[in-house]
Amino acid sequence: MQLIWLRSDLRVHDNTALATAAARGPCVAVYLPSPGQWLAHDDAPCKVDFWLRNLASLSTALERLNIPLLIRQAPHWDQAPAILATLCRELNIDVVHVNEEYGLNETRRDTQVARALAGEGVEFHSHLDQLLFKPGSVLTKTGNYFQVFSQFRKVCYQRLHFSLPSLVPTPAPQTPTTIASDPVPTCVEGFEPPSETQRALWPAGESEARRRLEGFVEQHIEDYLTERDFPARPGTSQLSAYLVAGVVSPRQCLHAALQANQGEFESGNAGTVTWINELLWREFYKHILVGYPRVSRHRAFRPETEALAWRHAPDELAAWQQARTGLPIIDAAMRQLLETGWMHNRLRMVVAMFLTKNLLIDWREGERFFMRHLIDGDLAANNGGWQWSASTGTDSAPWFRIFNPLSQSQKFDREGLFIKRWLPELNDLDNQSVHRPNTQHELFRATDYPAPIVDLAQSRSRALAAFRQLPSRQVSQSG
Repeated sequence: MQLIWLRSDLRVHDNTALATAAARGPCVAVYLPSPGQWLAHDDAPCKVDFWLRNLASLSTALERLNIPLLIRQAPHWDQAPAILATLCRELNIDVVHVNEEYGLNETRRDTQVARALAGEGVEFHSHLDQLLFKPGSVLTKTGNYFQVFSQFRKVCYQRLHFSLPSLVPTPAPQTPTTIASDPVPTCVEGFEPPSETQRALWPAGESEARRRLEGFVEQHIEDYLTERDFPARPGTSQLSAYLVAGVVSPRQCLHAALQANQGEFESGNAGTVTWINELLWREFYKHILVGYPRVSRHRAFRPETEALAWRHAPDELAAWQQARTGLPIIDAAMRQLLETGWMHNRLRMVVAMFLTKNLLIDWREGERFFMRHLIDGDLAANNGGWQWSASTGTDSAPWFRIFNPLSQSQKFDREGLFIKRWLPELNDLDNQSVHRPNTQHELFRATDYPAPIVDLAQSRSRALAAFRQLPSRQVSQSG
């Protein structure tokens, strides 16, 4: 009997561990809800709810394959070895199959489980699944992990030309077993369920993920390059939450994009090429997580930036968190996050740079807040994005390049449609005034919308001064 230990791979199609186990013989699946670990990782309540809803959908799909899904409680991952060893004894399991996960805690957990199972005479097989390339297989000529995306991408392209990762077949139904599936929990302690309105924005299941992927490829991918930066337009795939939970795989995304682009990933339609590059950015940050484990320890990728004189400004941090900075594009983006569990990618960069540069507040505060609210929160991508914006990370924005929220707002939300969607109190303003209501419009002297909490020019100068105080290596590398 084979055991499939499900984690961030909640699908039956193109699931390497599932397909491999099913090909070897009868199998059963198990999932370990781990609320204590999820709390320690700052996982958002909406994300945990999304996992559980997708797990329920997956249970139904596995039932059609006659594969029982068992639920075993493991509040913390250090309990996983004993729980899985006991389950293997109970069911006479020969082999446990998992799809690889990355990060220090994940790696440590899997090493401990493999050791415990070996003591029971049970094999532990780990499969590449949530990435196109195994970390450690895309390296520089000197054998190191890449630190610059463009160089990483070039090698990935060479590898894709040589060997395109193929989709894994979906298992056929197996002979029914006598093992009964367990009911999937609808909630776990410590995580408040989201509103039905928020849930409705993120339907669970592979069919929804496939619908989004197909709809994006058919309707929007060709315009992705020109449309992706405009938050009021439907220019992005809205697939990130499904990728993080493993409801859709990067291989499925890549194959769908290639099919739309006549098999090309370096030429052809520019929008499609740009979207494939985004899949590779996701890949890049996962490889960084493995190659430079300090980023899993809340450390800056560039060690010299640990000396940066971040400000302790709890009131300003709270204003940013609560969408009352007085800068409409920032507040609208933060409201989108708070109400939907998601934020448009261009705006993630804008609000992150505002926090780390204009407010000069430690990027780790923003990283943690995002993780606690994002339905697509992912350690590698979230950390990579925050360190990029803070100029502390790999391939990051030069320290002297600081987004101006007003010019970003005027450039990417020219008519104020996004701002007015999330800040209805600004609905009566014209397209010019909506970007800076307190300085442009008499009406707002008598309203509740706050004045800006910071002067953009002065705060920019303050950030530049702070970065100039760092060792010269930071300036030379970024300049």
